Amino acid sequence: MSHPIPTWAETAPRLVAVAAGRDAADLVVRNIRLVNVQSREILDGWQVAVAAGRFAYVGPDATHCIGAETQVIDGRGRYLIPGLCDAHMHIESGMLTPAEFAAAVIPHGTTSMFTDPHEIANVLGLAGVRMMHDEALMQPVNIFTQMPSCAPSAPGLETTGYEITAADVAEAMQWPGIIGLGEMMNFPGVINGDAQMLAEMAATMCAGKTVGGHYASPDKGIPFHAYAAGGAADDHEGTAEADAVARVRQGMRSMMRLGSAWYDVESQIAAVTKRGLDPRNFILCTDDCMAGTLVNDGHMNRVVRHAISCGCDPVVALQMATINTATHFGLERELGSIAPGRRADMILTSDLTTLPIEHVIARGRTVAKDGQITVDCPHYDWPDTARATVHLGKALDADAFAVKAPHGANAVTAKVIGVVENQAPTKALTFELPVTEGRVQASGEVCQIALVERHRGTGGVTNGFVSGFGYTGDMAIASTVAHDSHHMIVVGTDRDCMAQAANRLQEVGGGITVWKDEAEIALVRLPIAGLMSDRPAAEVAADAEAMVAAMAACGCTLNNAYMQHSLLALVVIPELRISDLGLVDVTAFQLTPLFEGQP
Repeated sequence: MSHPIPTWAETAPRLVAVAAGRDAADLVVRNIRLVNVQSREILDGWQVAVAAGRFAYVGPDATHCIGAETQVIDGRGRYLIPGLCDAHMHIESGMLTPAEFAAAVIPHGTTSMFTDPHEIANVLGLAGVRMMHDEALMQPVNIFTQMPSCAPSAPGLETTGYEITAADVAEAMQWPGIIGLGEMMNFPGVINGDAQMLAEMAATMCAGKTVGGHYASPDKGIPFHAYAAGGAADDHEGTAEADAVARVRQGMRSMMRLGSAWYDVESQIAAVTKRGLDPRNFILCTDDCMAGTLVNDGHMNRVVRHAISCGCDPVVALQMATINTATHFGLERELGSIAPGRRADMILTSDLTTLPIEHVIARGRTVAKDGQITVDCPHYDWPDTARATVHLGKALDADAFAVKAPHGANAVTAKVIGVVENQAPTKALTFELPVTEGRVQASGEVCQIALVERHRGTGGVTNGFVSGFGYTGDMAIASTVAHDSHHMIVVGTDRDCMAQAANRLQEVGGGITVWKDEAEIALVRLPIAGLMSDRPAAEVAADAEAMVAAMAACGCTLNNAYMQHSLLALVVIPELRISDLGLVDVTAFQLTPLFEGQP
């Protein structure tokens, strides 16, 4: 698949001719206040001329670039800013395919995305990554793909549908849309010199591309320095100002995220707004955004507005979502600013603080206006192999979710996953739980969690306990989105409901289902890899909102609790998680028994 836009070198003769006035531009935008993120200035009265999808002239007067066929847009004194860039994200988290994700975010001013499809890699392997990559290149905006690095995310602690190898990484580095290596989540492997992890990073660096980071430990001592030495160029796992400072001091870019459930910008941006550190090494991103957030709240425009509300200068915040991102990925001469030769990605907005997205232009053509998309986002022809991925092996019953107590015990001290609102990390808690007829019972704020194997049809179920959701009554919620192994996570207070929910997802081919009093009260169908729908974002968002409402009807009061649910199997973020192999102590990176006192 060819590159979607001619290169600067290919178009340079025409760009020069337009800038010199010998040829007419395709488009001129005038009567604007140009936000120049290169110089951190606002330039009143400047104008821009576009040819062949790139900026040809950026200056005080583009009259000499206008011909009989030139489209002229009157900016009406509004600000012209670069198209927004999301530096780290997972399209699958929106429950949408790349085409539908693009259609959802283009009206919000996002014109460049740097995506890590490691969710589908865990389900479909390299073939799935290629499908995401190919659909990404079909879009009218820039979607660059990072080759997933860790499938499984933690070898020995989980089993995935497919494994990504160093050879896969080396192969993908030759694909046209691959921009680098996805987040290196196996930070213990890097620190301990794991040959495969280092080989993947080496293949990426030898290709001249960027290694994405993911250091989810609070330890900033020797292990952190060892991880930095491995070559990770950025990190989005910081949750405090000290995390951001530590990363930029090591030459990493600090990526500060505001997703549907991750609120890590406010706690870190003080490194710039109060400590006065150089903002060039700070980047804004979303990481994970659900369809409902995209439809109702926005995308990168939401993140920039939030950064401004946290005290960041508006132009600096825009730099963190444009030029800083482009520079980080070696694309400063390609995008991220309004300057000659760059892709003509730009936004007209009447206010730099509230940032209404009024007119979006990508590659020199209008792609959205007044909140409505004006272009098509082509779909990939997803094969049947991508739509039949939920294999339980057999129908499950309530006994599959029974937790047997140690012989003769009347009560147990159980290790319990503690959910933390609006954050990815969990807490490793312990609770005294009662035993009835040899089975451990959930009690009070503690409910059951199960990880159901769904890739190979083994029928395997790993049981445990979780607290923090607030569920009451007889209920269950099951999801085939279970970062990163993407087996099936089932959380509930009633084992019959848990079995019904699990079986329902096998029946529909994947998604999320909520059951209350043994009846289904919400369903989000995700037929592609059990992760995504190819329906429009508004339809998926409506189903997702009904699912969130159903969770609330079951007693849950957490903000966007589904994101916490879907991450309960993410065995690379502390402190306690669950996998198909058992309960995982992520601080020690090892399996741990469910009950205290067990070997």
